[in-house]
This record gives sequence, structure tokens and C-alpha cells, in this order.
Amino acid sequence: MTRLPHPEHHLVSRIGWLRAAVLGANDGIVSTSSLILGVAASGGPHGAILVAGAAGLVAGAMSMAAGEYVSVSSQADSERADLTRERAELAADYALEQQELAGIYRARGLDAPTADAVAAQLMATDALGAHARDELGISSATTARPIQAALTSAAAFTAGAALPLLIVAVASATLLVPVVAAASLLFLATLGALGARIGGAPVWNATARVTFWGVLAMAATAAIGRLFGTVV
Repeated sequence: MTRLPHPEHHLVSRIGWLRAAVLGANDGIVSTSSLILGVAASGGPHGAILVAGAAGLVAGAMSMAAGEYVSVSSQADSERADLTRERAELAADYALEQQELAGIYRARGLDAPTADAVAAQLMATDALGAHARDELGISSATTARPIQAALTSAAAFTAGAALPLLIVAVASATLLVPVVAAASLLFLATLGALGARIGGAPVWNATARVTFWGVLAMAATAAIGRLFGTVV
């Protein structure tokens, strides 16, 4: 009886949207909760804290979308330029490019006849695709997608920023600072664990990492708010 190969589920295809989502949500929680704590520590009224948090949510979401789109677009431009150059080199000297590809396979451990045969067969099917994947490191799983990155980051930032803002809306004014701080750290720890699970990474490392930087950011902004609130 012929056994079917076992199914494999690789996580590399999630790199693009997962990175943008985790970055956006983490930034939304950290920046908004830090802003809220800074204003609250300065002695600002409850209404001002809500306005500051809401403004931070909108500004942060737009900033994340713009930043992701610009940075990932730059990556996409570089990839297109490399592919254009590779296409011209294939048109100019196909045989030399085939030798170059075979050299890559030899460097990876294939013997010379096998490397030559593999390079010839792959280039006969899709010469540019073979060079993009094995020479340039460009594949469908890792290629830059600016719009996807921008929308994912903006949506994730909004979702993350909404969490501490919701706590402000329901928390007592006298307990605002400790409640927002504790809830935000819980949100960050959950995000770190969730991102690690989706990406197949160690959960505890990711959780500790995001929580540490969240504590640092919130403590710094609360200290600044307290300092300037006292001075003003």
C-alpha cells in the first residue's frame, strides 16, 4: 500500500500580515495606554484623558498605515528593480545565468552534473522565477505587499488602542492609573502569547518581551506626566 505523504503546515506564509498585525496591535496598546497614563498622572480631568486617548488612536492608526505603506513599498520597489535587472541579464546571456544558478546549487551541496541538470530544468520552466527564488530570495510567501501591510497595521493598531481607551471609559477616576496599567499589561501579555502561537514561536519569550517594553513605556510616560503636571 502506498502511503500518502503527511500534510505539512508551514508558517512562513504568515510573515507579512502577522508582523504588521502584531506590530500594530502592540503599538496601539503601548502608545495609547502610555499617553493615557501620562495625561492622568499630570492631573488631567477625565474628559481630557478620553480626548487624548481617542486622538492618539486616530493619529496612531494613520501613522502606522502610512509608515507601513511607505516602508513596504520601498521594499517592493527594490524587488521590482532586482527582477527587472535579472530579466535583462537573462535576455543578454541566458547560458551565463544558467551557469550562475548551477553554481548556487553546487554551493548548497549538489554535485556538478546534478546542479547543471536542475538549473537547466528549472530555467526551462520558469527562468526568472528560479533566479528570483534561489538567487534573490524573492518568493510568493515573502514578497512585499504594501496595501496588505498598511491595512493590517492600521486595523491592528485601532483594535489595540481601543482596549485601554475602553478601560478609561468605564474605570473610576480614582483608580484610573492602576486599572489602565494593569489591564494594558494583561492585553500586552495576551497579544504576545497569541502572536507567538500563530507564528509558532515560544510563548513565554514573546510574552515577556512585549510586557517588559510595555512596562518601560508606561512608567516613562507616567513619570513625565507627573513631573510636568507638578511643574505646571
